Amino acid sequence: MDGTALVLCEGGFGTPVGKTAHGLVRHTRRYRVVGVLDSRHQGQDAGAVLDQRPNGIPIFGGLEPALAALGEPPQYLVIGLAPDGGRLPPSYREVVRRALEAGIHVDSGLHDFLSDDPELVQAARACGARIRDVRKAPPRSELHGFSGAIEKVRALRVAVLGTDSAVGKRTTAVLLDAACNRRGFSSLLIGTGQTSWMQGIEYGLILDSLINDFVAGEIEHAIVRADRERGPKILFLEGQGSLSNPAYPGGFELLAAGRPAAIVLQHAPARAEYDGFPGYPLRPIEDEIHLLEFLSGKAVIGITLNHEDMSPDQVQQAVAGFERSLGRPTCDPLWHGVDTIVDELLRRFPALGQ
Repeated sequence: MDGTALVLCEGGFGTPVGKTAHGLVRHTRRYRVVGVLDSRHQGQDAGAVLDQRPNGIPIFGGLEPALAALGEPPQYLVIGLAPDGGRLPPSYREVVRRALEAGIHVDSGLHDFLSDDPELVQAARACGARIRDVRKAPPRSELHGFSGAIEKVRALRVAVLGTDSAVGKRTTAVLLDAACNRRGFSSLLIGTGQTSWMQGIEYGLILDSLINDFVAGEIEHAIVRADRERGPKILFLEGQGSLSNPAYPGGFELLAAGRPAAIVLQHAPARAEYDGFPGYPLRPIEDEIHLLEFLSGKAVIGITLNHEDMSPDQVQQAVAGFERSLGRPTCDPLWHGVDTIVDELLRRFPALGQ
């Protein structure tokens, strides 16, 4: 664990663009989260706002009120916003500067690199703070090309993909990984985004920071290394974007390079258009299943739901409807858990339970 952290998510907590903050509030091994900054929810509990389950993480209206309430300053300020395009909102820059001047390290997963800003770099140096831009590409000398070594991997691979971006793929992958380990067969998650890095996922890559020629090789390398060093029975591969997303087409990289044996598909039934892109209707889930199974030659073995803009009764109706129409086990991971998906994996791949 790197240390204590405040998560900056002004104006975004509880919305799709706050997904990095949501991941950190729900689970992280890298930080001990001591608060969230979003004036819209100040005074509330972050877990209660997000999942109707209080978790003791307070939400503050700003940096200075948080520092006054905490008594001891956190070691990190983490940018918890994940806006379309990954750009830093102008209002965030001033908060980052004040944090650095207070000697607080800053971690950012945005495409706007804070370490390229001379004023912020000077503030960090003057006060002994550090800026980490998680999405900066690794040196090309450290990158890997695809080699075919994936064919020797012993672990069963399961890709957790989605029908859209910001739909909950990472959260579902984290819950599946935890459920398998809890039930006694070793599992690991291969992270593919900046939030997974911030959550302390041990093996992975930041896919959208890579040059295209190395994407397949880096996916393969992370999987091969996890299999060789830890020998798990199952590896869950975190998806990015979706096959049909007009701005963030993704998923085929994991199918082509990760060679999964099965796919779990995350879907938001109440979402009519692609996230952040009005006028672009979301393709029917049946289309996405057909595309995934056609491209991979493998089955979509379960459906996991994002309950945004849905009541519990509506979620239950959606679960029953998808199980009836699609013939696949379906659940809301946050409200129901993922045991039905794990049961299906054990049914299809009985060697996992041996």
